[in-house]
Parts: sequence; C-alpha cells; structure tokens
Amino acid sequence: MVEAIQVDTMERVVSLCKRRGIILQSSEIYGGLASCWDYGPYGVLLKNNVKRAWWRTVVQAREDMVGLDAAILMRPEVWHASGHIETFHDPLVDCKSCKQRFRADQLISANCPVCGGELTEPRNFNLMFKTFMGPVEDSAALVYLRPETAQGIFVNFRNVMTATRRKPPFGIAQIGKAFRNEITPGNFTFRTREFEQMEIEYFCPPEEADAIWERWVEERFRWYRDLGIRSEQLRKRQQSATELAHYARATVDIEYRFPFGWSELEGIANRTDYDLAQHSRHSGQDLSYFDEETKQHYLPYVVEPSAGADRATLAFLVDAFAEQSDDKGEIRTVLQLHHQLAPIKVAILPLSKKPELTEPARRIAEALRAWWTVEFDVTGSIGKRYRRQDEIGTPYCLTLDFASLDDHAVTIRDRDSMCQERVPVVDVIPYLQEKLATKITNLQSDTIFSK
Repeated sequence: MVEAIQVDTMERVVSLCKRRGIILQSSEIYGGLASCWDYGPYGVLLKNNVKRAWWRTVVQAREDMVGLDAAILMRPEVWHASGHIETFHDPLVDCKSCKQRFRADQLISANCPVCGGELTEPRNFNLMFKTFMGPVEDSAALVYLRPETAQGIFVNFRNVMTATRRKPPFGIAQIGKAFRNEITPGNFTFRTREFEQMEIEYFCPPEEADAIWERWVEERFRWYRDLGIRSEQLRKRQQSATELAHYARATVDIEYRFPFGWSELEGIANRTDYDLAQHSRHSGQDLSYFDEETKQHYLPYVVEPSAGADRATLAFLVDAFAEQSDDKGEIRTVLQLHHQLAPIKVAILPLSKKPELTEPARRIAEALRAWWTVEFDVTGSIGKRYRRQDEIGTPYCLTLDFASLDDHAVTIRDRDSMCQERVPVVDVIPYLQEKLATKITNLQSDTIFSK
C-alpha cells in the first residue's frame, strides 16, 4: 500500500532540482546571482517539452494561428508607443535603517518587514533594462531589453498578415525571452529578472472580441489540466478594475496554488485596439485591416493569452512532486509528470555490466532514440537506478536480465504503479507507442471522404 505524503513547502522541490540537475543556481561557483537560474540537463528537456506542448496546442493544431520569433532589441520608439517608458513602473521604497528595498504595493504595513524601520516615500521605478547599441554610450545609442514579447508581434502585424494572406480572426504566437528589473524577485523560478514568455496575440473584429476572449480563457485553463495539473490546484480569477494594465479592457488570470500561495501562471487579456492604434499613431503607418465584405477599414481588437514558460514549468514540477512510503516504510520521491513533459521517456537499465547484457541493451537504446529521449544507465543497484529515474519523472524503465538472452524479452516498469511487465523485444516499440500516446494512425479513405 502506497501513501502520499503531503508536501507544503518548496524546499524539497528545490533540493531535488539541484540534486538531479533540473534547475541550478546561476554562477554558483562565484556565489550565485540572485534570482537567476540555469536549467540543467533534465531541466532544459522539461522546459523544452512544456514549450513544445504549448506550440503544438496553440499553433500546430489550429489553422488560425501562425508563429513568429521577433528580435529582443527593438527601436526605442516601440516602447514609447506601447506606453512602457511612461507607465511600466513599480512603486519603490527603501528602509532607512537596513537599506533593503521593497515594492510599496506588496507591503502590509508602513514599516520595514525585515527590521521594522521607517520607510522612504514611494517613488516610481521603471522595470526595463537599459543598454547601448554601438560603440558610444550616449542617449542616441540607448536601447532596451524587451519586457514582453508582445510588441514584436504588434509591429509585425501587417507584414505577417500580408505574407500569410490571413484575415481576422487569426493569431500570432511567439516564445521568447523577456527581461524585467524586478524590485523583489523570488520564490525560486517563479519571479525572475530574465524569463521566457509564451504569448499569443489574437486579432479579431471588435464585435467578436468578448466571445473570443471567453473561449481563450477556457482553452488555456484546459491546457494545464490536460497536461496533468490537478483541478483543485488551478483557478480562474478576473482582475479588478484597479489591477488592470493600462491597455486592458478585461483580464482573467489562471492561477496555481503553489506552496507559497495562489499565484499567476497566465493572463488572458482583452487589449482592445490599444496597441495597433498606438503604433499606427506613432509610426505613421496604417495598421488597419480592410474588410472586403463590408468595404470598411477597422483596427482589430486583440485577445492576448500570455503565459510564463518558467512559471508553467515550475507549476508542473511542484504538482508532479510526491513523496510516498511503501509498506516497508521506505520513502520514494517521484515526479509524476505527464508523459508529454517528462524529460526522459524511457530508461534502459541492463541488470549487469557484463557485455552480454550491455551490448544488446545499447542496441535497444539506439533503436528507441529514433522515437523518444532515452537514457542508458548501468551504474548502481537496479533499485537505486529505479529511484533515480523516478526522481526525474521517467515514465518507463526497461531492464534486460540474463533470462532475456533466452526468451528475447525485457521487463518494463511503470513509474507510477511500479508494476512490471515482461514484453518481447520485437513488441517494445509498439508497446511504448501505445503507453506514451505516440502511436501513428494512418489516414483512412472512408473517414476522410465520408459525408
């Protein structure tokens, strides 16, 4: 009988991430850099799988979406037009005693939360990182690291629409780095100064915007559940009028209940025509769409589902993390990740280091790599190797033993149930295809052309 042990803090997750090379402190050998993190060998696979799952759902599976990869550096005029230079601020206060800095809007009292000292009056702090382009560091060379990926989509709206022959409603999706000089980053990878966004700008006729916004809220909420996050750990929360960004008519946040509380994974905003109107005005370029049916020009409204790749990855990690005790009282740590997200899909574990087992095991690993990310491990007892794979979320472990030399079969162990099944080598790929939901179905003529 396996019992789940309640995990209510981040410490074990952070410890596991370091121990297994999932997420590591940036510049650690020099003492680290606050709130900067490196994704290790398993972490980069996990995060890439999160991004692939997002792209597959919002671009590949839809005919009304296209992709983009815009530059991080853009003309400063872009950020004047978008309002970021004038409005992208947080209120900053300093403690006069201990000199620590805080966001004023996150404090619950007028005194320093660290030492109780007196705080300065709040002042606006712009969150954009500044740098210079070219050899001279003067105002003419000033550029910004983008604080969001959205503006790269807006300034390319007309080019993409023309090149792809699209008309509203249609969307442009982008995954990319963004940078914000946060006053108080923290909670592991939840809030950092360098992060990755997965954003959609969905352009639609103004009269359709509200209904489309509601559909995107439901579709994005469902995406997290479909990839294994427990329903009770997710919620939708509509922002109040005082919370809304300057461009938003309405926004719903999808929140996850982390050990540190309910926090945003993704916001779905109705941005109206704010961005296209601003860029039309500041650039002098007409970004309206001409509707051939009505013979009228209009600026499309924009619905924006904006998700954090790092936050989503952290939520999947936390939700999948479990510590279980068996009937012997031994503790097993396991990441019960959805198969699509697991860094390694199959581990090949020959029971012995002897060549008569390792050589056929390596040949099996080579064949499976054409389909999945595979790890070969021959070091340590089979129990310890199972535990290592449990901790990185590997769904299936395949073991060759000396009986395999006679019956040409292997033992496949399921991560979640720990059940083992003997499978002939010739059936391993179709067996795993079915288990990992990667089996390819041929098109059937009677299905395609039936009325």
